[in-house]
Amino acid sequence: MAEHNAAPAAYAKPLPRITPDNRPFWEAARRHELHLPHCADCARAFWPPGPVCPWCFEENLSWRALSGRGVISSWVLFHRAWFPSFAGDIPYAVVQVELEEGPRLTSGTLNLPHDRLAVGLPVEVAFDDVTPAITLPKFRARRN
Repeated sequence: MAEHNAAPAAYAKPLPRITPDNRPFWEAARRHELHLPHCADCARAFWPPGPVCPWCFEENLSWRALSGRGVISSWVLFHRAWFPSFAGDIPYAVVQVELEEGPRLTSGTLNLPHDRLAVGLPVEVAFDDVTPAITLPKFRARRN
């Protein structure tokens, strides 16, 4: 399930802001695992993280591994570099993936040609080690 890409010498694109609420997500990504908060009371995973479950408002939360499989629920192809560091990637895709476990994540793609982008395309998480401390979960077409 995990794909490993060697990090470039210097990563010039914006990096995520690590907070106490999202730190377990980024620590898991660094290990090439996809973890999201899970509510023990209503048994639902959710994103973004917070101090209570957004479905039942209970506080009985833990972080659990997810399959990393899902389908594209929406996508956009950017033809303008909103950040100068993305200019070399134009055009680039951003996808919203509905995970098998329910939550939706917005991310980039790895090795997914733009002409294959489609709502309903089965995808799986792949990991892009962009710095020694940050690994970005991205999505590629599902292999099986």
